[in-house]
Amino acid sequence: MSASLADRQEVVNFGCRLNIAEGEGVRAAVKAAGARDTIVFNSCAVTDEAVRQAGQAVRRALRERPEAEVVVTGCAAELERDAFAAMGARVVPNDAKGLVESYRFEEKNGASTSSAQTDLEDGSPPPPFALSLSKGRSSYRPALSGADHARAFLGVQTGCSHSCTFCATVLARGSARSASVEAVVESAQTALDRGQREIILTGVDLASYGDDSGTTLAALVEALLALPVERLRLSSLDPNRIDEALFALLTQEVRVMPHVHLSLQAGDDMVLTRMKRRHRRVDAVRLIERLKAARAEIAIGADLIAGFPTEDAAMFANSLALIDDCDIVFGHIFPYSPRAGTPAARMPQAGRAIARERAAILRDANARRRQDWLDTEVGRTASMLVERDGISGHAENFAAVTLTAPAAPGTIIDVRLGARDGDRMIATPTQAKDIAA
Repeated sequence: MSASLADRQEVVNFGCRLNIAEGEGVRAAVKAAGARDTIVFNSCAVTDEAVRQAGQAVRRALRERPEAEVVVTGCAAELERDAFAAMGARVVPNDAKGLVESYRFEEKNGASTSSAQTDLEDGSPPPPFALSLSKGRSSYRPALSGADHARAFLGVQTGCSHSCTFCATVLARGSARSASVEAVVESAQTALDRGQREIILTGVDLASYGDDSGTTLAALVEALLALPVERLRLSSLDPNRIDEALFALLTQEVRVMPHVHLSLQAGDDMVLTRMKRRHRRVDAVRLIERLKAARAEIAIGADLIAGFPTEDAAMFANSLALIDDCDIVFGHIFPYSPRAGTPAARMPQAGRAIARERAAILRDANARRRQDWLDTEVGRTASMLVERDGISGHAENFAAVTLTAPAAPGTIIDVRLGARDGDRMIATPTQAKDIAA
């Protein structure tokens, strides 16, 4: 094997923003461990399709790179440990995937990596986001994505303490655990120091941040706003956990982006009850009415599941109508798939074909709603964070933007939104903002 191949290290992330953030910690740990010719799949298990894709990628890597160490971690590795091990891959638990020792193993040629340098090139230890499993479920440390994007994903929380009947996350990640405010602020400062001007807070159940430590997500946001952060965005929120303090920040703080993504899952009360969700349809509608009344420019996103067990045509119609009733322009829509070990998997199933058909209907309806909304944005002046390619990025409300002329990557510029091209706005730069990063 050539030296270049022997030294090759690769991390492939699947799934959510939290996995993307944690993937950078995996990358640092693999490097610090001195693992040679290693590919790590940081997997997702939100649907059976996600697990299938991870398995397909692992089998391909084992076939095409027989001399490499193929490692699987993430949620699918937790739930399908034996299956991945049977393929011939090494399996690293979720809570250990950011630890250097997880990647110190005997190489296939018999040489050990145990004497590898344990620090990074600058002499600092790698940034683990989880502690040892020796005392049970670990505490959590922030997970910060890499410097290859203008935006930084910052994982501040993992696990979930709820018991939604469809979800295997609690099986894969355990109960909710939060990073300390101080550690999150330190990670955010790291992102700012390397020139990233938007920070996106993420977690498995972000709105539960601080439940295990006596603080709140609102308190964390306020602490982060004490830094010179220009744009702060929150990922998916449980609608019944938006308290008055967080509501005020979402609607009154200009540096908190006007983009609220809610974990709604369905628009029918019977389905929500059988999912063991903690809100009802009217709660979602009223919350969004309040948000938009207080800050009209807020764009709404939502997670929705189609074809949940026992869902009939009338129940589905209520979910379909929710897209208009809640003005959902960014839908994250899944066909339901049964996850082993969850109560919903034992309920009478609607069936895969129905779930896929209904998901397609929801996606079409959401696409129309999004495009109608984007058409109303034509002619507006927006503030855009330019991505590393110099031509793409997002407006404050998360509208995707493509520039007519390149701009400096990582800058925040004012643009005039022109015609819509599919799901993107074509925009002309006006002037760069001169705000300290």
